[in-house]
Amino acid sequence: MARNRRTMACSPSDVFAVFADGWLFPGWVVGASRMRSVDDDWPAVGSAIHHSFGVWPVLIDDDTTVEVWNPPRAMTIRPKGWPIGEARVEIEVEPHRRGCRVILREYPVSGPSTWIPSVLMEPAIYLRNIETLRRLGYLAEGHARALR
Repeated sequence: MARNRRTMACSPSDVFAVFADGWLFPGWVVGASRMRSVDDDWPAVGSAIHHSFGVWPVLIDDDTTVEVWNPPRAMTIRPKGWPIGEARVEIEVEPHRRGCRVILREYPVSGPSTWIPSVLMEPAIYLRNIETLRRLGYLAEGHARALR
């Protein structure tokens, strides 16, 4: 399981405001390139966002479903990325003296990506999620500044 963490200069609620707006998903998730739709009840457990990943003209339409929604502490999502497979992404947000700390854990749960040894898969996921958390931080910290 790849595990990343980042301290952000905002509150946990600011981070969850980004999560709650499904249309922002491609803004913070590396690889997601466009949104097609967001379920009306997003981010309720079982709801989904419908997005694409890749680069035009090679785009794959898929979706991400909410498994846990516990603001402002935790969210778990299950992104699909067929033909690569599916992953589970667990995100914890905790207060920190400089704002909050976000911990992201990601691991494959089905499909061909589960056949790749973790010693090869985890470094790639870890590197991608450094940028994912950087982007999330920009959005959440920007949200916090806009509210001041």
